[in-house]
Amino acid sequence: MDNPTETLSPTEPDARATTPASDRFRDYIGSHWAPREDVLPAPREQASFAAARRDALSAAFPGKRLVIPAGSPKQRSNDTDYPFRAHSAFAHLTGWGSDAEPDAVLVFEPAPAGHDVTLFFRERAGRDSDEFYANHAIGEFWIGPRPSLTQVAADLGIHTAQLDEFAATDADLTLEQDAKLTEFLSELRLVKDSYEIAQMREAVAATAAGFEDILEALPRVIDTPRGERVVEGVFNTRARIDGNAVGYDTIAASGAHACVLHWTRNDGAVRPGELILIDAGVEVDSLFTADITRTFPINGTFSDVQRAVYEAVREAADAALAIVRPGIVFKEIHAEAMRVIALHTAAWGMLPVSAEEALLPENQHHRRYMVHGTSHHLGIDVHDCAQARRDFYHDGIVEEGMVFTIEPGLYFQSDDLTVPEQFRGIGVRIEDDILVTADGAENLSAHIPRTADEVEAWMASKRS
Repeated sequence: MDNPTETLSPTEPDARATTPASDRFRDYIGSHWAPREDVLPAPREQASFAAARRDALSAAFPGKRLVIPAGSPKQRSNDTDYPFRAHSAFAHLTGWGSDAEPDAVLVFEPAPAGHDVTLFFRERAGRDSDEFYANHAIGEFWIGPRPSLTQVAADLGIHTAQLDEFAATDADLTLEQDAKLTEFLSELRLVKDSYEIAQMREAVAATAAGFEDILEALPRVIDTPRGERVVEGVFNTRARIDGNAVGYDTIAASGAHACVLHWTRNDGAVRPGELILIDAGVEVDSLFTADITRTFPINGTFSDVQRAVYEAVREAADAALAIVRPGIVFKEIHAEAMRVIALHTAAWGMLPVSAEEALLPENQHHRRYMVHGTSHHLGIDVHDCAQARRDFYHDGIVEEGMVFTIEPGLYFQSDDLTVPEQFRGIGVRIEDDILVTADGAENLSAHIPRTADEVEAWMASKRS
């Protein structure tokens, strides 16, 4: 990495600074540049959808000044930052995705007809300024071309202004200060519009390609001492090729690691004879993400016990999907999956009571082997709409246009004495992304092999 040098005050010395500071240098580097044309782009596809979302927000908070910040880069260490990703609410309301400018602010100013909306951000400096070569955070020599106010206004269909013209007031409603605003913006994403649904399809397609890449790399995965890291790297490559990044840290959990629900250390070996659970999703440039899990027998064939656990999980997933339609209560999906999980764990002798008794609210013995929920909303966040009120989420009515996961699992810890020995150390999850339709549901990820037979055939096709 090149040595960054930013404009420093006398109280901020930088021992690494090497950029010349003479007047002659400044005059020379600031001159003899070709003129830049301010070419205006056509509005991006999501601009009209974002405008409709802004109208809904304006109608919900009449007379209130609303301030929605994009956020700032987060420090990774010393003078290096994590890659910037705008706040999800900001991205949803502006249509600005992976190319959003850090520190931008979307402001709704009360007006007689609702609100006047302005997007404030730091416009690029001219070549007569030292910003473009001396400021490593925003200078174009360091980070590349940046858009003008007029370009962004045309691109997003929003009035724009310089960031230094924005002034916060004590009366502002912000995401950090107002729970009602946060709830509304979260609930605004519960039902997806046609653009959002199309983006979810793209994210699923890219994620499917990532799983294909992993299976093709399986010999190298097995041959590498920390093969889980190879899985992670292969999938992350696909995410960067087809999208912006991964939507969340990839889980590549081999063997008993699959019993750790959020195993992201990914430093283990991948051994034939064991299973590997891969939970991964590509975030496309609009910031919408898939969230899909598949569990594979590393040698290509399930053992009898592995197959029994896998098919029990698939049966639970299929049962849950079968009841999805507009009008049911969201939590019923989880209850249906748990009914199947209870039946199988009881049949395997793992429960101290019958399946029917275990399912009683005061018992729940079967949840020892699946402590997480079966479904969560999905979209511009992997756990989308997370600040929605319980009455609209867990206890809410399912509506056409909702997108959520169905992801039952079974996790038998290596030291769990309630589990027959042959089951210990096995973890299985199957996760699909579900779109609610007018009369039922569509599994957006159904084309990624799901049954035990399909998975084995898929893996065999990569060896031929």
